[in-house]
Amino acid sequence: MTSPVLTFNPQPSRPALRLPAGACDSHVHVFGPAARFPFAVTRNFTPADAPKETLFALHRQLGISRCVMVQSAVHGFDNSAVEDAIAAGGGHYLGVALAPHDVPDAELARLKAAGFRGVRFNFMKHLGQGASAQQVLALTQRLAPQGMHLQVHFDSSLIHELAPVLLGSAVPVVIDHMARVDATRGADHTDFRALCQLMQDPRFYVKVSGADRIDASPPYALGAALARQLVESFPDRCFWGTDWPHPNHTHVPDDGALVDLLDSIAPTTDLLNKLLVHNPQRFYGFTA
Repeated sequence: MTSPVLTFNPQPSRPALRLPAGACDSHVHVFGPAARFPFAVTRNFTPADAPKETLFALHRQLGISRCVMVQSAVHGFDNSAVEDAIAAGGGHYLGVALAPHDVPDAELARLKAAGFRGVRFNFMKHLGQGASAQQVLALTQRLAPQGMHLQVHFDSSLIHELAPVLLGSAVPVVIDHMARVDATRGADHTDFRALCQLMQDPRFYVKVSGADRIDASPPYALGAALARQLVESFPDRCFWGTDWPHPNHTHVPDDGALVDLLDSIAPTTDLLNKLLVHNPQRFYGFTA
């Protein structure tokens, strides 16, 4: 492996936008510290440490008091780093795990008790494919008794083959990063229209994180426009996140600027409160 890669801005700007009390960053990761939480041998790159202490400090600066941490592929199926951060978060921080499709029911119950609310599966070429869509679908039958949801991350072109399968899920489904559509192709592109069609089913939710991924040119106006369309069309089933510390990105975004982009994504007080406070509280069930 090459030298560790710093994927985040160590000195983000302070946003101008004042976030509502109880605002939630619904999509972040923690990396390491590697000396305590070693990275998986199967990882596709080696990041610089991005531990919970750095994340907590970032959230204090941004005005964020709740968070959902998503297990990163760089740690594989060892969810210890996220579990440790949940324990330190005092009920303000929850998690989404990575697990094999045949994870034992006892481990699902343990993860739920530790503060994990769902299990994520990647269908991204750069992360490798750990399970088939049908295997993931079968797992949802075992997620249901635990009260856990399914989270999916996929290349936008895959939505057309994944959607019919995901419609058979026994639990709610959260779609990452606006299905990784290409914002430069606009709202009429077949991939974005397929996402909106899938969202007609009330069991589906979408993270409007990643405006900076689907539109790699600051100030990310094209990405924000698609995010706003989703928030206005499905105001009760959208979540937002910074995606800190921004792994596998084309550039290192400024987290303060991402917060200020919310002015364009959720332009009314009601939409902003739903996106940042009410939706994550209702769905994830924070205890603090």
